[in-house]
Amino acid sequence: MIVCKFGGTSVADAAAISRVVDIIATKREQQPVVVVSALGGATNMLLDIANKAAGGELLSALQLIEQLRDRHLREARALLAGSHDAEDVAVEVGTTFDELAHLAEAFKTLGYLTPRSLDAVAAIGELLSSQIVAATFRARGFDAVCVDARDVMRTNDFFTKAEPDVEEIARLAQERLVPLVLQNRIPVMGGFVGATAARVTTTLGRGGSDYSASLVGAAIDATAIEIWTDVDGMLTADPRIIPGARLIERISFDEAAELAAFGAKVLHPATIAPAVQRGIPVYVFNSRNPAARGTMIAFDAPRLPVRAIAGKRATTMVKLRSSRMLLAPGFLRRVFEVFETHRTSVDVVTTSEVSVSVTLDDATNLGAILQDLAAFGDVSVSPRAGLLAIVGAGIADGSQAIAQALAALGPIPVHMASLSATGINFTLVIDDDQVVAAMQRLHATFFEQTP
Repeated sequence: MIVCKFGGTSVADAAAISRVVDIIATKREQQPVVVVSALGGATNMLLDIANKAAGGELLSALQLIEQLRDRHLREARALLAGSHDAEDVAVEVGTTFDELAHLAEAFKTLGYLTPRSLDAVAAIGELLSSQIVAATFRARGFDAVCVDARDVMRTNDFFTKAEPDVEEIARLAQERLVPLVLQNRIPVMGGFVGATAARVTTTLGRGGSDYSASLVGAAIDATAIEIWTDVDGMLTADPRIIPGARLIERISFDEAAELAAFGAKVLHPATIAPAVQRGIPVYVFNSRNPAARGTMIAFDAPRLPVRAIAGKRATTMVKLRSSRMLLAPGFLRRVFEVFETHRTSVDVVTTSEVSVSVTLDDATNLGAILQDLAAFGDVSVSPRAGLLAIVGAGIADGSQAIAQALAALGPIPVHMASLSATGINFTLVIDDDQVVAAMQRLHATFFEQTP
């Protein structure tokens, strides 16, 4: 059994969904389970609808609902014309958007949104796309079954960023997915979406469709997890910044996880964990170019000083200075409990005898965090920081690669530097507006110079 996950660009329209069917048609002997995202851009539009309605812009919200309804109906008609499922899918799409319109009216009346209601709206995209994709398989002669993700992906009730119940997901996947596969049928389910034990809809957070695929792969003990996207695989840098970025044909789990966490957009950062735990290789392929080699993510890969470079902008740097930190047992534990209390993860950490500096990817709760940190000492904030991650299993072998990286930056100032405990990620904090120039300098040094 394999798990094939198709992202939003891979199911963006009728032509893209047709390519998905063609791809899966070549994999029938591998017994695929298909996981799909919402139609490209649909989730953003759904959240925009909810926010506009809650903000009093009901007419604008209703207009967006009609646009999204028309889009789903248009793509479904193009895919299902003349099929037995065409009318049923059209009715389901119409009913779903009628319900969304009623929700929008309720949001307007209430004047605010709860995380629970946001999840109910955000999940609509995947729930509809999985039905359309499954019906398309059937229209093309394949025995496909749409499986409601909420019947498999069990989570807690931390809405918008729900945490999966791995053991329960494994039980439900064995109960609901594996029998279908053994009957030579193709299960199709939405990613990103889950439900509590009481079957209240949740989501795994933005980009969570990759995570869903990995969790399902681990649950059914898949032989491989395939992530189908709109690029040929993982590259040595973001091709939007470095047009000459090169394909990475094989990369280790640890390196891929570091790149994902520090800005590489091909994979969701949490994707790797379930696969690592079960030793399942992950492949990244291009649904627009299925013949491309793609990237294999596995335990072992050739050991290189630098495998790739990633950058992340719009990062917040927080510095705490306190003389009470000196030789004080438990001081840092109490400091980091502040971030735990406000459910905010920390990216990079550096410390000295009387100070600690961290970077935050999500500054939503920054005000409350700063207020609590002020009890420990003097706090300062740099809201426009950027991160550079130079990733390679051999980067700590000697110090040549690190020295080259620092030299390559030239006049670009470095505010923080950190070598990961695993020795595969050298992270630098610089000014936000210098990230692009810094990535170009680093890529030229490590990948473009003639030996």
